[in-house]
Amino acid sequence: MARVVLCTELGPPETLSVVDQADRPCGAEQVRIEVGAAGINFVDALFVAGTYQIQVPPPFIPGSECAGCITEVGEAVSEWSIGDRVIANLGLGAYSSSVLAHQSQLTALPETVSVGVGATCGQPYSTAWFALTRRSRCKPSHTVAVFGAGSGVGLAACDVAHALGAEVIAVASDHERLECATDRGALHTINSSTEDVNARLKELAPGGLDLVVDPVGGSLSEVGLRRLGFDGELLVIGFASGTIPTLPTNLVLLRNRRITGVDWGKWAMDHPDQQRQLFDEVLERIVDGDLNPIEPTHYRLEEAGAALTAATTRGVVGRLCLSPSGSPASSGPSAQALS
Repeated sequence: MARVVLCTELGPPETLSVVDQADRPCGAEQVRIEVGAAGINFVDALFVAGTYQIQVPPPFIPGSECAGCITEVGEAVSEWSIGDRVIANLGLGAYSSSVLAHQSQLTALPETVSVGVGATCGQPYSTAWFALTRRSRCKPSHTVAVFGAGSGVGLAACDVAHALGAEVIAVASDHERLECATDRGALHTINSSTEDVNARLKELAPGGLDLVVDPVGGSLSEVGLRRLGFDGELLVIGFASGTIPTLPTNLVLLRNRRITGVDWGKWAMDHPDQQRQLFDEVLERIVDGDLNPIEPTHYRLEEAGAALTAATTRGVVGRLCLSPSGSPASSGPSAQALS
């Protein structure tokens, strides 16, 4: 019997319920995983609300990624064994005490990486690594500004850019978020609530920025574009501000600037082998200590609605996860709750 978070109607996270469901049989190419932690992502709330570009009719179990231990293997599975620690990228169904996953959806979770980090590093770090090593090429000589630096993707981008040798400028809306960004390698910080971002970027990078990582959109996008130097590049990752900007293309023409889209999710679905290689690179850097993902704030399954609300209202700095056992499955510096 599995304990699951169930979405029975599209709407706010508070409508989610927790129920017991009978275990489904393990297929020949599947494994059963006892979930240690399930990652909370912004896209999960969009699925629950019915506002994601792909709509799933209720009832369904939200959650796209989790980490834990294999408790059962199908007869056609040869690479995995009972007791193996794994990360599973499921698409849906992760908010559960146990899940079934196809063997192709698994990545080995290194012993030195907690299940909390394993369940929450996949999407933000894959996005940041894809942006800065595939869609662009971040170099040690570069100066990189990261907008929304306290978000999951923002913190990962600070961490990745720093690991690649760049000088990182973090832009976020409060001291707590900027402090976390500093812990992930940001050399300079700008508080977008109290400082003039355009003026501060001009002061910190008088010759112009090489790269701007932008998961925020809104008015900040044009600021980032204006502050790019010759051959500088604006990496468009998302629109967390809720506003898709309209940018003056003359600013792209000037100084041979570039705007590059970063759609990691679609790329990963279309190129599973390349994504597997990319994520292996990320995990190798984490194990080596070059990357430093934040340990997430742990919530119980019964708190899934509150966790999703916190994730979508910026109530927590860093990452969040659900722990089906009811307590954090690992120790480490937790993300910070904002009062």
